Amino acid sequence: RGVRAMAAGGRGWFRALALGVSFLKCLLIPTYYSTDFEVHRNWLAITHSLPLSQWYYEATSEWTLDYPPFFAWFEYALSHIAKYFDPQMLVVENLNYASRATVFFQRLSVIFTDTLFIYAVHECCRCVNGKRAAKDILEKPTFILAVLLLWNFGLLIVDHIHFQYNGFLFGLMLLSVARLCQKRYLEGALLFAVLLHFKHIYMYVAPAYGIYLLRSYCFTANNADGSLKWRSFSFLHVTLLGLIVCLVSALSLGPFLVLGQLPQVISRLFPFKRGLCHAYWAPNFWALYNAMDKALTILGLKCNFLDGTKIPKASMTGGLVQEFQHTVLPSVTPLATLICTFIAILPSVFCLWFKPQGPRGFLQCLVLCALSSFMFGWHVHEKAILLAILPLSLLSIQRAKDAGIYLILATTGHFSLFPLLFTTPELPIKILLMLLFTVYSFSSLKSLFRREKPLLNWLETIYLIQLVPLEIFCEIIFPLTPWKWHFPFVPLLLTSVYCALGITYAWLKLYVSVLTERISVRQKAE
Repeated sequence: RGVRAMAAGGRGWFRALALGVSFLKCLLIPTYYSTDFEVHRNWLAITHSLPLSQWYYEATSEWTLDYPPFFAWFEYALSHIAKYFDPQMLVVENLNYASRATVFFQRLSVIFTDTLFIYAVHECCRCVNGKRAAKDILEKPTFILAVLLLWNFGLLIVDHIHFQYNGFLFGLMLLSVARLCQKRYLEGALLFAVLLHFKHIYMYVAPAYGIYLLRSYCFTANNADGSLKWRSFSFLHVTLLGLIVCLVSALSLGPFLVLGQLPQVISRLFPFKRGLCHAYWAPNFWALYNAMDKALTILGLKCNFLDGTKIPKASMTGGLVQEFQHTVLPSVTPLATLICTFIAILPSVFCLWFKPQGPRGFLQCLVLCALSSFMFGWHVHEKAILLAILPLSLLSIQRAKDAGIYLILATTGHFSLFPLLFTTPELPIKILLMLLFTVYSFSSLKSLFRREKPLLNWLETIYLIQLVPLEIFCEIIFPLTPWKWHFPFVPLLLTSVYCALGITYAWLKLYVSVLTERISVRQKAE
């Protein structure tokens, strides 16, 4: 009866989902928060207390301002509300200040700005093809998509426990995707341009936006065989896109250009001195590369191929050093990672241009750009996996093949975030939330595609099941062993390397799917 009532109420179920997750976020207010909490408190203080000319020079705290100007203005706007909660949080010298009022304000600011994410999810649900109509609201693709996005496990723990503002940023991205799906190209381009000046990590998916807008908006027609009609090129459309990019960039960077501070801003945004890997290795190609280097080092020492006195101790046993020098394999430079990323992204961009499939082709390219940059980028944070998982949610409800890839990537990617919450009180919370989200993902997508073959094969299923004993070993068994004192990095190493295998597999599987896919006559016409 309740389900029928929700169905009768139109989108009443969406409001219920949004309110439910907002209530859960409020319950998480007292939980552990990471150093990112102090990072954003410091940015509130910098933008509130100092003139614009000092924002990107201030270095009292080690957590200097290293996001683009729009995010700095966002912190500035928040600071004018923060002063009514506790003015002391806005004093630059008050390092690691965390009064109850400060914590309450910071947490509430994340929950409140997530309103944009909720609206973006609503717009994405409107774009879902309604061909798979279901009598039961719980089996409707729109309902499943809303849950996969609004209740996304990774976003919940990264933003509302660990602490960051990814929600409203992903809201901007999903809203731009929705606008492109609705053929409101200029709005989509504007939203993405604004997003880039909030957080520059989204540059990784810019090739997908650039090529799709060029192919679908700047060229206005195709030939009968689906190839591009070169004569349909529109100078007006290119000019409009160029104006949007230039105006947004001028608004963001203009003041710093006038102050002669653009090089300083850029040096803060791209700190290449941080090393190849983040303190905790993101589960990507470089984690496998580092692990291989460690294994070869140990083997070389045992076989007397290497001189133990000439090997830095940290490179053998640290596991978490930021300035990581490889012992056996060649050390990696920022340029090498840039070339690897470019090569990895290239095939997906070619597919988007030569095998246009409308919004779905754009989403595939966007996910592949995000995954390729995660796999091969410089100093990648483990949280960046959400940049691929969230847009892949939109594909997962359309085809069984994409649903299978989503289940592998989401389960592995979310599990790789576990070490972010290393405190004991959060252990049951993260396990319970992960279990609930994962069980729902599997059951809902399985019911959606129940007429088709199983979403995962036996090998993929075994791989995912092995995450359970891995977690038991890392959280329960390992801390009881004497290895804890001699090799404290082992749980992180095992988690990172094991998850890297699954993420690499999902990336390759999606690539194979996109490259080998044939386009129907109807798709070519579109």
